[in-house]
Amino acid sequence: MLDTCKHAITISNIDISRSVVVMPKKESESVPDPGSWLPLTPAVFHIMLALAEHECHGYGIMLEVEQLTQGQMRLGPGTLYRSIQRMVVDGLIEERKEANDSDDDDERRRYYRLTKLGLEVARAEAMRLAQLVKAARQRELLP
Repeated sequence: MLDTCKHAITISNIDISRSVVVMPKKESESVPDPGSWLPLTPAVFHIMLALAEHECHGYGIMLEVEQLTQGQMRLGPGTLYRSIQRMVVDGLIEERKEANDSDDDDERRRYYRLTKLGLEVARAEAMRLAQLVKAARQRELLP
């Protein structure tokens, strides 16, 4: 069964109406393939690594990435928040307005956590990178 939604906009006594047909999802569309997001950009993968163990706010993610990479990668606010915005739209992470830990709660902060799909995509990227490292070792590029 299809649902039809009617939307009407009235501007200066002019009525513009339109119908929108909402199509049911096909079975194959309900579960996205984690591999379809690969390869991830370094910024996106590092954000996922930072969120793998716990939810965090933007500044905390920046600090976590810097710590994980021993200072080799620093995410600027522009890169961080553009990446986060795209990841939210793609369903890889979700935004929360409050932290699970009430001691760390600040009403101005937005907290982020991986979704189930995001975790699957992060695992798929980690496996892809592990295969590259294995190939590099076989070719004696790494010890």
